[in-house]
Amino acid sequence: MKIGILSYVYPPEPAFIPGSLAEELAERGHEVRVLTGFPVDPTGRLYPGYHQRWGEESTSGGLTVRRVPRLPSHDGSSIRRMASYLSFAAATSMTAPRYLAGIDALYVYDAPATAMAAGALLRLIRRVPTVLHVQDVWPRVAPTPPVSVGGASGRLLFGGLAGALRRVYETVHGIAVSAPSMRDLLVCRGAHPDRVRLVLNWTDERIFAPALPSREARAAIGHRDRCTVMHAGTIGPNQRVETAIRAAADARSMLDLVLVGSGPGEKQARRLVADLGATNVRFIGQRPAGEMAALYHAADYQLVLMRDAPVLRGMVPAKLQAALSSGSPVVASANGDTADFVETARAGLSCAPEDWRALADRFALAAAIPSGARTQMGQRARESYLRRMSLRAGVDQIEQMLAEAAAVR
Repeated sequence: MKIGILSYVYPPEPAFIPGSLAEELAERGHEVRVLTGFPVDPTGRLYPGYHQRWGEESTSGGLTVRRVPRLPSHDGSSIRRMASYLSFAAATSMTAPRYLAGIDALYVYDAPATAMAAGALLRLIRRVPTVLHVQDVWPRVAPTPPVSVGGASGRLLFGGLAGALRRVYETVHGIAVSAPSMRDLLVCRGAHPDRVRLVLNWTDERIFAPALPSREARAAIGHRDRCTVMHAGTIGPNQRVETAIRAAADARSMLDLVLVGSGPGEKQARRLVADLGATNVRFIGQRPAGEMAALYHAADYQLVLMRDAPVLRGMVPAKLQAALSSGSPVVASANGDTADFVETARAGLSCAPEDWRALADRFALAAAIPSGARTQMGQRARESYLRRMSLRAGVDQIEQMLAEAAAVR
């Protein structure tokens, strides 16, 4: 097949799903054309070696990537983010008709920017069979919308976006959702039930795979030969890291908590550690992606934290796939799909979110579980990942959905 991929983000940005999908489809013999923007780092600057211009294109084997200019923005300004989304929508509207001409099917990696481009997307998918891969249901669901606009103008904007997205959901030939609970939400928003399928996100299996812990990695996390729980990722409002800190302080005689990463909540988290005298809680900062797998293996459990919000019950954070693929047992302080995955796979322990006493109880139980039982948890975690979340399983499903869409053209 000739397959088009439309995505606001793409490697070298942290956009593993569209990037690995494009590479895998090309390796399977398909001709793949990617339409995306120029890569922007977390500071809002272009990645080194890139200069925004029209007609930027690279080809490797059966994979071609065309980049279009967009206003870069990764800061806290909602106005600049909106401008970035709209500039991408305008650029792709001008480029897509010619660049994607002749494709058999189109895959769209759905993110907040897709909402802004919904009108342009509708014009495109009316001509090309399209599969939409939904990562988040927005607007009017997210606790912190990607764009914050108040008053009557804000209500008008979000109302218009919701209507445009409903027409997208009604028009596309297939919708892949990254968590089970998303299916019902999308059906309520106009998607045909028979067109919505669960396709779980995968992780970078070249990095996250089972391995024995190294002495260097154990030293890096300060492993003290007792139960060590690691939280890797953003320290922010959606994680509620303070829940884990209070729980760890309560269980300080039994385990250590290691926080890898940073974020807007780090200063407050450090103050809480000091106030509680939680000497068993350590911050080791951000680490390169290439080091993360070794750190996963050095810890006894991976911690998945999510705040108690209805929208998050239908989301599965990427750190869960990374933990399961690594064969790491999991402690989940979460509701909904994330907790269900952990419990169904028998890959760890779970409790309600934002309940530090319940999490302290899970920590105590985790520390008491013998090493042999932990190993079995890790094995079940890996088996569950390979069966339900692997790159092969995900690409197989997307490839089938694209073939089915192309067949009805």
